[in-house]
Amino acid sequence: MQVEKAYKGLGMEGSIARWYDKTTRKDMPEYVRVAKRIDGSIPSNSEILEVASGPGFVSIELARGGRHRVTGLDISRTFLDIAKKNAAAAGVTVDFQLGNASQMPFADNSFDFVVCRAAFKNFSDPVKAIAEMHRVLRPGAQGVIIDLRRDASMREITNYVDAMERNVINGLFMKFTFRFMLLPRAYTVDQFRQMLAQVPFTRTWIEETPVGVGVWFEK
Repeated sequence: MQVEKAYKGLGMEGSIARWYDKTTRKDMPEYVRVAKRIDGSIPSNSEILEVASGPGFVSIELARGGRHRVTGLDISRTFLDIAKKNAAAAGVTVDFQLGNASQMPFADNSFDFVVCRAAFKNFSDPVKAIAEMHRVLRPGAQGVIIDLRRDASMREITNYVDAMERNVINGLFMKFTFRFMLLPRAYTVDQFRQMLAQVPFTRTWIEETPVGVGVWFEK
């Protein structure tokens, strides 16, 4: 399957993807928290899509207990391999598929919930990605984009990294990455509002955190 480039910067393949998998495991309590909130807001046997699922941690947490049917979509072949291995190790079933967030390989009205965590800022066509999330959601269904907030202070980011990372070298590298790579790609709350206004959701709302934002929408 040929997938067009739809991301900013370097692709998350090979050693970069494996480093990300290893590093972000330290943020596991956040994946659990996100999954629990989603699980508590939808009925059993829901169809859930994680857009840009990466190593698959959110999808895996959502699949625990077998209450929902979970699909993960990612443009990185390395991430797909890693996610499948992580799901197998966790003893859960997730349908991980290769695909572009701006051209999803799913029919209209396919999912009861869509989640995209820590990847939206890297999409080269963010409005089209939001439009695709709207398209694949069923009427009345909801979704959320969870990502870094562009106006987050370096003090808050330092506190966030220090709470997660105990290795000094990795911590310094992560702070450098936040400051010079991730923050410049991130969006402000106002920019998210402008993008949401271009897609016909029935309702949208935004929640801010010290370093990030939760962008909620309902079809």
